Amino acid sequence: MSTAPTRDAFLGGRLVLSQPPKGHRAGTDAALLAAALSPGANDTVFDLGAGVGAAGLALAARVPGCRVVLVELDPAIAALARGNVEANGLSARVAVIEADVTAPARQRTAAGLAPNSAGMVMMNPPFHLPGAVRASPDAYRRQAHVLPAATDEAWICAAAALLRPGGVLALIHRADALPRLLTALAGRFGDIRLKPVSPRAEAAATRLIVRAVKGSRALPVLLPPLVLHEPPGGFTATAEALHRGTAAIAWFPGA
Repeated sequence: MSTAPTRDAFLGGRLVLSQPPKGHRAGTDAALLAAALSPGANDTVFDLGAGVGAAGLALAARVPGCRVVLVELDPAIAALARGNVEANGLSARVAVIEADVTAPARQRTAAGLAPNSAGMVMMNPPFHLPGAVRASPDAYRRQAHVLPAATDEAWICAAAALLRPGGVLALIHRADALPRLLTALAGRFGDIRLKPVSPRAEAAATRLIVRAVKGSRALPVLLPPLVLHEPPGGFTATAEALHRGTAAIAWFPGA
């Protein structure tokens, strides 16, 4: 990072985040990912590719008592995540691990990502395959947005290895990544619940929130879309609640 980080309000002002002034910055994707899981008070959730900790910290703020492990590869960004944990008074429940999610299993275990040790995993993996977009000159943004030699499957394999049988994975991705996500999840996860996210009611989905259960054989479920904005452009009531951390994604509507 070439310039000093900014301090920004997040989750409707419930959190303050130090983050790089340019490149990848916390926003809607992190807020929606945080709303994708509802752990119990004593559950531990691993946030893979956590960045400065926005999604994991938002989850910890929404669910008092749960524990969160932020997993980040970049040492400078991991340092910001540690500072954010302390600044928001969450040191007792949130830890930071520096680790490469796509590293070989032995290296992941040595870093603290032991197989079958997690009940829940959340992640916002890089969105783009190499060559699909023009890579950003900002190293952090490039790392956060573009997959290197690894693919989505490497991230999903890492999550599957970390989760216990019956454990829950939640992720957010581009809507057009659906085919390759389903391919990577097949044989590892079932009960795959898909929540499209549209900027407006009449617009095509741009994001996809996914919830899946390790080892389940239940069939996939396509849920009604989450619409973010209503005329003349403000958040819908549901989107506003998700951004403020006062609601969670309804994965089982009517249950």
